[in-house]
Amino acid sequence: MKIAVLGAGAMGGLYSSYLSRQHEVTVIDVNPALVEKVRADGLEVLEPDGSSAVYHPNAVLSTEGMGPVDLIIVFVKAMFTESALINNKGIIGPHTHLMTLQNGSGHEDMLGKFVPQENIIIGTTQHNASVAGLGVTRHGGSGITHMGCVVGSAARLQPFADAFTACGLEADVSDGVQKMIWNKLFTNVSASALTGALQVPLGYISSNPHAWKLCRTLIREAVDAAAGLGMEFDYEEKVAEVKAVCDNSPNGLTSIYADLRDGRRSEVDTISGSVVRAGAKGGVPTPSHAFLVELIHAMEDRPKN
Repeated sequence: MKIAVLGAGAMGGLYSSYLSRQHEVTVIDVNPALVEKVRADGLEVLEPDGSSAVYHPNAVLSTEGMGPVDLIIVFVKAMFTESALINNKGIIGPHTHLMTLQNGSGHEDMLGKFVPQENIIIGTTQHNASVAGLGVTRHGGSGITHMGCVVGSAARLQPFADAFTACGLEADVSDGVQKMIWNKLFTNVSASALTGALQVPLGYISSNPHAWKLCRTLIREAVDAAAGLGMEFDYEEKVAEVKAVCDNSPNGLTSIYADLRDGRRSEVDTISGSVVRAGAKGGVPTPSHAFLVELIHAMEDRPKN
């Protein structure tokens, strides 16, 4: 397949590296130094067992002159999705599939501006990675990549899942992937969002009684909002899972914490904001999430010191 990966960060670097084992992969990024490094030396992946390997996908700043590809995997931050697809619309053809493995939910609404609904792949992955240097990705852990559809049966996506699996990225297809995405969302919309607003590590959320009370309220609203969309989750089970994440990573710093600390825009609209939209769609009040979205945007607009 001809595959394009939008964004050569941690996850983009991992997926473009692995998929280049058997496919024609082009990774697209706006960082000239990174693109030049990948062109010259390739992308290095550091594995959990201490081994490493170098891969050589194509790397470009611009896709001008490129024809349509079979699959585009979107790994840019959610607020950059639209501009990235507009800038690279020449590689989107009538048969191109757009795939999102981004944090949060609701990305299909944006992808639907560029391809028909049946050409959208939504998914979630258990892989995690971090940037270890220019053109170097540290692969933190492996797992399954779940793929699903916005409309119709996910069975038609099996060729994509098979292609991923053959490259070392174990994948499956599921008609219940939307619920899997939400299952992964609960920690992000509660504990993670609060670490950003409070500028504290994860352990503080579960150990401080006031922060934990806020966290439980956010989980309660998210469970109710999901139920309004027909997805049932057990509230106490979700509370226990979020607490375990906080307790097991007491010094863990989330991406939303780092974004607000460093004066960057966050992905709050596709994380906490997705609960607000779900609540509106299902007629379920989500006042705590609505407040948190506005609070975090207010923090983004703070004057720089």
